[in-house]
Amino acid sequence: MQVGINGLRSTSRIFVVLFLSTTFGFSATPARADSPSLGASLPALLEHARLHNPAFAAERAEAEAARERIGSAGALPDPRFQIELMDVTNTMRGGGTTLLPGQVGETRYRIVQPLPAWGTRELDSRAAEARAGRADAGREAAWVELAAELKAAWLRYYAAEREAALNRDALALLQGLEETTLSRYSLGLLPQQAVLRAQREITTRRLAQVAVAQKRSGAVAALNALLARPADEALAVPLDPPALPETPVFSRIAERARAFNPALAGEAIGADVARLERDRTWRDRYPDVSIGLTNNRPRGGEDSWDVMLEVMIPLQQSARRSREREAEYRVTAADARRAAAQTKLQGELGRAHAAFAAGRDSLRLLRGTLLPQAAATRDAARSAFSTGQVDFDTVLEAEGQLIDIRMQALETELETRLALAELEKLAGDLQ
Repeated sequence: MQVGINGLRSTSRIFVVLFLSTTFGFSATPARADSPSLGASLPALLEHARLHNPAFAAERAEAEAARERIGSAGALPDPRFQIELMDVTNTMRGGGTTLLPGQVGETRYRIVQPLPAWGTRELDSRAAEARAGRADAGREAAWVELAAELKAAWLRYYAAEREAALNRDALALLQGLEETTLSRYSLGLLPQQAVLRAQREITTRRLAQVAVAQKRSGAVAALNALLARPADEALAVPLDPPALPETPVFSRIAERARAFNPALAGEAIGADVARLERDRTWRDRYPDVSIGLTNNRPRGGEDSWDVMLEVMIPLQQSARRSREREAEYRVTAADARRAAAQTKLQGELGRAHAAFAAGRDSLRLLRGTLLPQAAATRDAARSAFSTGQVDFDTVLEAEGQLIDIRMQALETELETRLALAELEKLAGDLQ
């Protein structure tokens, strides 16, 4: 009788340890004082990526380059300087052939300034401003895309850390059950199959731990790649992200996406650029002119001045009409791209919204209903096992179900947060 009481006391101690592990299973491991700070939360990662990501640095430089082109777009062309040597053989005045100014029959110095047709420079300036705006929209679209990728990578890193913690807790639970089975097996209260089953489950959980460690390493490498850091550089233990918001109304978020999505804004500006380029092509119907001033210096004579006016003859009408038709087609293509981008945005927004709403509802059921039910089933199985009413397989199955539901809840949370990140990206709301 004393042996049975000791076995029950040992079982009770194991159940206390299991209860404490279950209660605090979702708590994050605190970072050590010497551990890195980058990686604990998303805002610091976003700031680091904004400053150090080379792909975004390229987009930023391209936008600045487009902005600098505005000043030169509407400027006058550079004037041309000409020097003309008349009668280089000195036939009229006698003497040898020479190419030295002042030593020939007459030397002419001419400055010519091209003048584009009226309104052309203004259209060039407006088109350059529109291209700069499109480059700015492209930069913002690149940042939103990078921020979304960074957030998704951080969420996968967070999920891998939490999955590793859940696996450690599950392994501790199984090891506690193994001690219980060994103790009861030594007393002849359990068959050998129960011990083997517990050990097999422990081995399976250790294999899962190896897979989770590999998943974590991949998440760290992906996150470091976006941060322009070595793939194996350490990251801080991620903190819990903010609570999930309520499911937004689709019409409101769709309206916000139409107003703030940078990719859609870029396509709209691209349509404006195409129209300005079409107007610029039409302006080529009017001829460009050039004016010139010539200083004539005859050898041994008096200087004189000439004024020149040059007009381009718009003779190649077929080529000009082809360019005009090309410009019209480019406007049509730009409008079609904008419409296609808006349609694509609506489809992606609908899928992300549905995924977020479904994930949030599933997570509410998992955490609010299924997880407490599985925990109650596990506790009932433990209680019945301690009094000999159920066998060991029933307890092990109840523990496995609880572990699986926790893993499912974690996976559902990850998918829901990824859908939320996609919604924020499409609405242009990532900062």
